[in-house]
Amino acid sequence: MKKFLLLFAFCIVFDGVYAQNVNRNKFITDSLDNLINRSLTNWRVPGATVCIVKDGRIILRKGYGIKELGVATKVDENTLFMIGSNTKAFTATALAMLQAQGKLNLDDKVTKYIPEFKLDNKQVTDMVTLRDLLCHRIGFETFQGDFTYWTSDLSREQVMERMSHVKPMYPFRSRWGYTNAAFLTAGEAIERITKKPWEQYIKETILAPLGMSSTAVLSKDLATSFNKSAAHTMIDGRLAAIPYPQIDNLAPAGSMSSSANDMCKWLLALLANGKVGPKEVIPAAAIRATRQPQILVGGGEDGGFSAYGLGWFLQGYSGHRVVMHTGGVNGFVSSVTLVPDQNLGIVILTNTDQNNLIETLNLDIIDAYLKQPFRNHGNTELTETKARQQRTLQREKAWRDSTLLNLRPALSINDYTGKYNNDLYGNITISKGEGVNDLEIRFEHHPKLFAKLQPLGGNRFFATFSDAEFGRAVFPFTVQGNKVISLQVKVADFIEYTPYEFKKK
Repeated sequence: MKKFLLLFAFCIVFDGVYAQNVNRNKFITDSLDNLINRSLTNWRVPGATVCIVKDGRIILRKGYGIKELGVATKVDENTLFMIGSNTKAFTATALAMLQAQGKLNLDDKVTKYIPEFKLDNKQVTDMVTLRDLLCHRIGFETFQGDFTYWTSDLSREQVMERMSHVKPMYPFRSRWGYTNAAFLTAGEAIERITKKPWEQYIKETILAPLGMSSTAVLSKDLATSFNKSAAHTMIDGRLAAIPYPQIDNLAPAGSMSSSANDMCKWLLALLANGKVGPKEVIPAAAIRATRQPQILVGGGEDGGFSAYGLGWFLQGYSGHRVVMHTGGVNGFVSSVTLVPDQNLGIVILTNTDQNNLIETLNLDIIDAYLKQPFRNHGNTELTETKARQQRTLQREKAWRDSTLLNLRPALSINDYTGKYNNDLYGNITISKGEGVNDLEIRFEHHPKLFAKLQPLGGNRFFATFSDAEFGRAVFPFTVQGNKVISLQVKVADFIEYTPYEFKKK
């Protein structure tokens, strides 16, 4: 999924020293291991696994670092990592395969297969096609609605129903907006057409024929897998292991876990027009369908472009067409990249959700095969990332310091307590917290989640979520005539950009 959304930043920094010292013909064999190990340290990533395929051969398939911080168990080529939104290419490919088999048309209306599908506008509802779902052009802002769904107790059916409560930010098909619930809906269409759950269909039609026997389709399966990596994130500037996310209610958008060994098989098939040896596993027509640009995402460097196909970003880089995607869920980020005219494929899987190693290492590898000078993409990006992280820490420290001043809220603390409702999310309950003027929020659809609110004076409170992935922010109450009307809740951008207004009942 995202939840870690990168649009393949094109770094153009040139490092003359490295360019002189690195032989591009031998970079992969002589220099790549050192670069990866150094990058793991620089980006504070416990472990990673990398696979590279070229001209139908596996060039690299290897694990680096450790599976879990503080535990001396090494990553190998069979270690599982969650791949997040790189799941989307499997979902889109499955639907394109069904089209190649004559069982559907990607321009069929969604309501043909899911009659109960509904957005907030009936006219738009009646126009939405399977293709629209797979290329993020239904009018939603990127990640809009994800706070409601992400690691929540809502079922897949309930998530789809909640889409009708989302107020789209843009007109239908006017702009690209990354929508995880749309891919869930596409997965439901697969079940309605094939009479098999999305996870079963993916296993039987793609994973098993490709020999991807270790890949786990659902997030709940990772915890019981033998050879798995732990999930990690940064909390107050420190790296920490965290629980695996439970996101099977959005499974077709991002629940899969895989290894370098299995992902090599996926790359090889995609670069061979769907064939494994002489056998066609994925129709070539299905692969072509997923790589056709459907909507512009933005402009690229180098006179290139950035568009979205079906489950893939499509971009230009140094005169070559690149098909790629990133993926991020709690504790993991990944990238999958194809450069078809070079018959090149790259997969990078990591076990933290706050690193750009997947992007910068990817570019370094592509540059080597394109005989470009070594630019050391990681140096500039690492400096910028550390600066952003430092600004975030300083901002949060300022908020925490303000809470120590014992600033009183504008109203009695009891005036803020009670039940609040948001049409999309549902209910939250605010009660008195541990401190004299502290509050605590409980969330209807996240039973294990709570947020501690500490007064910043007036009607503003500093919110700290019990799950670090949801972030920290300032929550303002709206007050009219000494009466609390509503509360604005904002979770981390990693989950959703859009704030929610909860009205007091």
